[in-house]
Amino acid sequence: MNTALELTDIHKSFEVGTVNENHVLKGISLTIQKDDFITIIGGNGAGKSTFLNSIAGNFPIDKGYIAIDQVDITRTPAYERAKYISRVFQDAKMGTATRLTIEENLAVAWKRGKKRGFARGIKESQRKIFKEELTKLDLGLENRLKMEVGLLSGGQRQALTLLMATIVPPNLLLLDEHTAALDPKTSEMVMNLTDRIIKEKKLTALMITHNMEQAIQYGNRLIMMNNGQIVVDVSGAEKQQLTVPDLLNLFKKNSGQAVTEDALILG
Repeated sequence: MNTALELTDIHKSFEVGTVNENHVLKGISLTIQKDDFITIIGGNGAGKSTFLNSIAGNFPIDKGYIAIDQVDITRTPAYERAKYISRVFQDAKMGTATRLTIEENLAVAWKRGKKRGFARGIKESQRKIFKEELTKLDLGLENRLKMEVGLLSGGQRQALTLLMATIVPPNLLLLDEHTAALDPKTSEMVMNLTDRIIKEKKLTALMITHNMEQAIQYGNRLIMMNNGQIVVDVSGAEKQQLTVPDLLNLFKKNSGQAVTEDALILG
């Protein structure tokens, strides 16, 4: 198998040298293969968001090694990592420009990792691609290319954000609780869309979720974090057979602590 992401002995602390010093990530090592879709779960303070931010480059790590496709990005700033990494946040407004139209937002995403030229406007060939990709969302957005994104519903906007993050397939897709702000029906729609896009484009993805059922249902691998460390890592047939009680028992066995489903959902 080909390695997509290599993390070795990752440490991250905040407010070092003060009474509020907080050692959030404590020696995380993880090897992720191409096409892995990994769900990440853990309670409040487990280190999930810091973990994703460290990969994305938003938080420089204190110690350790990070490589994408064998390229060392440990000290690479976030804006340079953007050519390898796409990210979808909980708040859809963070992934789109409100006052731009749907096609203008997609045009910005289309240029990710490409050299910027002096050409203005959107070519008809690009518009055709945008319509084809929007049609796959099955939300009717292909007929609203000139609509400002700010007029879309939360679910439509998050679906568009997901498309923008993947229209140029990234080396790594980071999903940071991207359905948490949606109602259950819309969340299911966006998750089904997420799963389909990841499979069709053969993407490598990491997804944080507080929904244990989602963590079990989606992806081929599940990791559970606690106190800045990975305490559960299951994949393949073992993951497919998991139930929520199984996962809670695994957590207790590996961490030495009991946890309830509510603690994870509310964390």
